[in-house]
Amino acid sequence: MLSLSCHCGQVRLELEKRPDFIHECNCSLCQKSGAIWGYFQPCEVTVEGTTAAYSRSDKSEPGVSIRFCPRCGSTSHFELTDAKIAKIGNSMVGVNMRLADERELSGVELRYPDGRAWPGEGEFGYAQKSRIIGILKGR
Repeated sequence: MLSLSCHCGQVRLELEKRPDFIHECNCSLCQKSGAIWGYFQPCEVTVEGTTAAYSRSDKSEPGVSIRFCPRCGSTSHFELTDAKIAKIGNSMVGVNMRLADERELSGVELRYPDGRAWPGEGEFGYAQKSRIIGILKGR
């Protein structure tokens, strides 16, 4: 189990397991939210505390609602929008793995999807080769 929190501690997340992989997407939403995403089934994530929401306005049907702490501004997770749930079911929650201690993620694959070039459906292309997260020297 992993325990994560925003900077001020008002929003807390409990994860039943480590993610299978993490995405560091280069789209404007992911970059500006400062998030790298681990993906989980909704039943594998418990969120405590009040969050605020943002959905992008540059898409006619945004697929996710980014959640963040209204006190410190840390991005905590995303939930699928009602429109996306209607298409694929409530099958995913994305958790900002920057809230985790990197040592707890050692051995997890970090992938770099090319979200800037992604048309919104289908598989991602990748902007660069993936790497395995390891413990940095001096930590």
